[in-house]
Amino acid sequence: MKPASKSTFGILGESPAIQTVIRQIEQVAPTDISVLLQGESGVGKDVTAKAIHSQSLRKEGPLVIVNCGAIPEGIIESELFGHEKGAFTGAHEARMGYFEKANGGTIFLDEIGELPPAVQVQLLRTLESGTIRRLGEARERPVDVRIVAATHRDLDAMMVTDEFRRDLYHRIAVFPLAIPPLRDRLS
Repeated sequence: MKPASKSTFGILGESPAIQTVIRQIEQVAPTDISVLLQGESGVGKDVTAKAIHSQSLRKEGPLVIVNCGAIPEGIIESELFGHEKGAFTGAHEARMGYFEKANGGTIFLDEIGELPPAVQVQLLRTLESGTIRRLGEARERPVDVRIVAATHRDLDAMMVTDEFRRDLYHRIAVFPLAIPPLRDRLS
């Protein structure tokens, strides 16, 4: 019978590739810099984001997970930044967005490569200013949030075709962390 794999931060494996990822998590977790997790679908980017948060100085704060690819383009801005009553048809009450919910903690923007260009601009503004503006609101609200983003897409190629903003990339990829595919994790 084969012995069970060792688990660190919920990440299974003992291969050199996984040990490198674990060392990088240990290195970046106690900082407050933005992290971009890159890798194929199914490699555990969500587990890695949770590990970073659980080892961070923000671990007592919320971890808000947002699957950017699953939110329709017409409502993603409202979901991320919130809205005021009457901001659009159907906005019957003010609503806090994911950034406000993550205040004091970490927001994990999974599949960030799926964000529409207009929302990329809003996200960049938020990262630069440390504030959000709900839809339909004039005032800015401060937010203290660490960004961990993830994608399986080739953001370099997307920047060449102007599908992804280069300035946003540099804001989210302060610490790029490549998650190896399962086939490269054999001990």
